[in-house]
Amino acid sequence: MSMPFIPHTKKDVQEMLATIGIDKVDTLFEEIPKNLRIAKLDNVLEGLSELELSQQMEVRAESDAQLLCFIGAGAYEHFIPAAVWQIATRGEFMTAYTPYQAEASQGSLQLIYEYQTMMANLMQLDVSNASLYEGASALAEAILMAARLHKKDKVKILLPRTVHPHYRHTVETIVKQQAIELIEVPYHKTTGRIDLNLLAKFATEDVAALVIPQPNFFGALEAVDELTDWARDHKIFSIGVVNPLAMTLLKPPGQWGTNGVDIACGEGQPLGIPLASGGPYYGFLCCKQALVRQMPGRIVGQTVDLDGKRGFVLTLQAREQHIRRGKATSNICTNQGLMVTASTIFMSLMGAKGLRRLAELSHQRTRELTVMLQTIPGVQQVFSAPFFNEVVFKINKPAKEVLAELAKSRIQGGYALSETYPELQDCILIAATETKTSVDLAMLRDQLAHLLAGGKLVCHG
Repeated sequence: MSMPFIPHTKKDVQEMLATIGIDKVDTLFEEIPKNLRIAKLDNVLEGLSELELSQQMEVRAESDAQLLCFIGAGAYEHFIPAAVWQIATRGEFMTAYTPYQAEASQGSLQLIYEYQTMMANLMQLDVSNASLYEGASALAEAILMAARLHKKDKVKILLPRTVHPHYRHTVETIVKQQAIELIEVPYHKTTGRIDLNLLAKFATEDVAALVIPQPNFFGALEAVDELTDWARDHKIFSIGVVNPLAMTLLKPPGQWGTNGVDIACGEGQPLGIPLASGGPYYGFLCCKQALVRQMPGRIVGQTVDLDGKRGFVLTLQAREQHIRRGKATSNICTNQGLMVTASTIFMSLMGAKGLRRLAELSHQRTRELTVMLQTIPGVQQVFSAPFFNEVVFKINKPAKEVLAELAKSRIQGGYALSETYPELQDCILIAATETKTSVDLAMLRDQLAHLLAGGKLVCHG
């Protein structure tokens, strides 16, 4: 069996315990109430040998190979030039970490500076931080920013049901102990967008911010100009949570409404990060200059040295390890450096035109697929709002069973919405990107039509 790397022998442990005058390690944890201790981890399996692990991974790799993926729901299959990860996985990038004497690491700082510049331009906002862990916690940090800026004891946040359900759950976990109440805003049953007519009843003095997704979880495009101006008119901060690739084609959050949103955040995965079984990804966070003091994490700036040469510095470090805990904006301890490296390389290689072309192709493929699927008896598009690269369809058979049958034919047909939206029974969220050909789209259409007509699929591969 493989063994964990624990450098201390039993003798070493006993010597250390003797030095501090105790007999066993458990004594160190006596102050923790017994009911809070976990005696054993029942759901954690015993370790595997290297051979067993290799065999298991080979089986899993085979099951993942050559799948036709139409699942979006917050993570998308996009084209990534081979050069991106060939460069990002070089040793100097793979092992780089910003040291506490940060200016000694000019390469890392320059890369973060270039990333921040690109992201701020993409969002059309003044400032970007050096990234966060992923999109869901980035939204939570944006909400905490708004709560601090609200400067009142009681804080409410308008969090629409059209925001990704995983994001909403993460936000609740992070902010629920901080006197922040999350108010659920319903969506219009026909359009699938935030119901503007219902917002008026939520406008109270306690409301600090309105979250505006674009596109929303259903793929629909929200009325972002009206929503942003409504928030401004009611002296409420606006938080855009967006797909960054979509912003190359749609109006960026800094241009929404009369003055743009106050804060924009989201998941950076569409910018050169592979699906990779769910991560690692990274979150981005941008804001207006006036709010920068409340932004968590690091901000890298550009300056010149005594000889007039360009140099890079950590301009803002509003985290616990740099300032007093009571003054810190967050416990965010680092940025997703390797993912940001890959995204910066990806955006540099693709350029503004290339990124926009990927977004255009994704939209075109989704439009083509939407037309195809609506020719199938028993399939109908659920929402009427314009969309970017995913659409909700209702089918006349149990969605989970149909998706399971499609999977047998190595087609990942979409995301069943009933678990997170019980009212959307037998509805599937389906995404298409530039990686799908017309042949791929036709295959999904034909296989789905065959299933809904009562046929069985032949397992391929």
